[in-house]
Amino acid sequence: MPGEERSLEASLRPKRLSDDEYINQDKVKGQLRIVIEAAKARHEPLEHVALYGPPGVGKTSLANVIAHELGVPIKITSGPAIERAGDLAAILTNLEDGAVLFIDEVHRLPRVVEEVLYPAMEEYHLDIILGKGPGARTLRLPLPRFTLVGATTRIGRLSAPLRDRFGAIYHLDLF
Repeated sequence: MPGEERSLEASLRPKRLSDDEYINQDKVKGQLRIVIEAAKARHEPLEHVALYGPPGVGKTSLANVIAHELGVPIKITSGPAIERAGDLAAILTNLEDGAVLFIDEVHRLPRVVEEVLYPAMEEYHLDIILGKGPGARTLRLPLPRFTLVGATTRIGRLSAPLRDRFGAIYHLDLF
């Protein structure tokens, strides 16, 4: 997408949870307002958030709004784009502290990538295995604190371990 188109698209997306910018989804907006304000008051990242619903209901827009409301940058990717654990490690190690990582189609993450994501979500670190066999050792790499916002059209396809690591799960309805 050329730069001008990208700028136009970004200017059309809502930036705040206010009713005049992000329309509909009133229940979700109300709940998000509370948890965002609480996270800001604690000076902590927002708990990880899963958004699910049919295509076109505003999951990507809401992820951008969350980042804007928190006053933090957002990194956007998709489950199919993260093919290997190293792909995820590269993304996570380059996040700014407090940033939002938005993974669209999070249900399409490979299981091996999911397993690397678990300690990153829970304790903000990566475990890197050096070597093979009995001589292998683990190197623990600290990560910046971040909020994962995962979006899916198929919440039932999320593995139970991944689903359990989201502190909040919101269903977005058709308008």
